[in-house]
Amino acid sequence: MSSSRLSLCKKLSVVTLLSLFTTLAYSDEASVKKAVEAAYPKFKVDSVAKTPYAGLYEVFMAGQILYTDEKMTFLIAEGHLVDPKTKKDITGERLEELTRIDFSTLPLDQAIKVVKGNGSRKLVVFSDVDCPYCKRLEQNELSHITDVTVYTFLYPLEQLHPDAVAKSKSIWCSSNRVKAWEDWILRNQLPKAAGNCEVPIEKVGELARKIGVTSTPTLIFADGKRMLGSQPYKEIERAMATATKSK
Repeated sequence: MSSSRLSLCKKLSVVTLLSLFTTLAYSDEASVKKAVEAAYPKFKVDSVAKTPYAGLYEVFMAGQILYTDEKMTFLIAEGHLVDPKTKKDITGERLEELTRIDFSTLPLDQAIKVVKGNGSRKLVVFSDVDCPYCKRLEQNELSHITDVTVYTFLYPLEQLHPDAVAKSKSIWCSSNRVKAWEDWILRNQLPKAAGNCEVPIEKVGELARKIGVTSTPTLIFADGKRMLGSQPYKEIERAMATATKSK
């Protein structure tokens, strides 16, 4: 056999092996996905990926990351995988990546728009009018931040706060929506006369379910990363600075 033909055969063998390994990997991931969905039929598995750690498979479903093996003999939930060499939180980084939002697709016309300073930076907040942490966020943290446009989606969690829907409607249908929102969230004063208008509460609820927002407040930055809860304003500033650099 000529050397050129031998070289070609070697190349073909390498390509065949790589294709076989890729097929096996996809097959294993598909099998894991099928097994998890069979065990939890009420949940949709968004993705399965093999990790480089001890044969573990990463399963992303219901907004969280789980781990299992190829036969699903166990399931690790609510645990974080940490690389012992780099000390990186692998789970945290992957979850951040998997839950990243395309900011440009958010229906900002369904949110209350508040411009602070020059409004150059962008921030979305999902807020429940009766959520104490949402009020704390507005009163103690966002009050220190300027040069930002804040888009607030009214997302009443009715099972926790039965009056939140009515209050949200009152604020949204006010003649001055921004003032009504600030009067309530900062000064605990609802509009005296509630207007009558179409309120996008159901649409916001659909949006929240679609992108995995399950609690308030939830903050979404211009780079699509999210932050949960009433975090210190310095952390919010840092996240906005990172979002601005990444654009």
